[in-house]
Amino acid sequence: MKIKYRVDLTDAEREQLLGLIGKGKHGARTLARARILLKADEGMSDEAVAAALNVGYATVGRVRQRFVEDGLDRALKEGPRPGAQPKLDERQCAHVIAVACSEAPEGHDHWTLRLLADKVVELGFAESYSHEAVRQTLKKTTSSRGKSGCGASLRSVPSM
Repeated sequence: MKIKYRVDLTDAEREQLLGLIGKGKHGARTLARARILLKADEGMSDEAVAAALNVGYATVGRVRQRFVEDGLDRALKEGPRPGAQPKLDERQCAHVIAVACSEAPEGHDHWTLRLLADKVVELGFAESYSHEAVRQTLKKTTSSRGKSGCGASLRSVPSM
């Protein structure tokens, strides 16, 4: 089978990849991509590289294509992943954390995740916001929910 994207590494690129693999201080995916490029440079087919490195055939093709079209750095790094953008920016997240650390609203002895989610909507940060998103926002901090101090209580979250 004819190889569509031929990998021809320079001596410097080869040394960089060998050094990267030798150190072992990079993520598994980055190291796998480096190994793919080295095998592809040896003239191996996509099928042979996939079998030798126990990776998918499509992965080998993608790494080859990225190297040929965009260079070594792009071939080694993760591309952006699809998904919804966060509803709150950093400033708004900080505000939610500050609210969680403040006095609970009247009639409540502590902030709950659902109360905080309602507060996000009340403040106009988002049209809707889930208690789970509040939990994830608070999890990024050192706040201790449910204990004396900052945070919201998990007692309001129904168990599944």
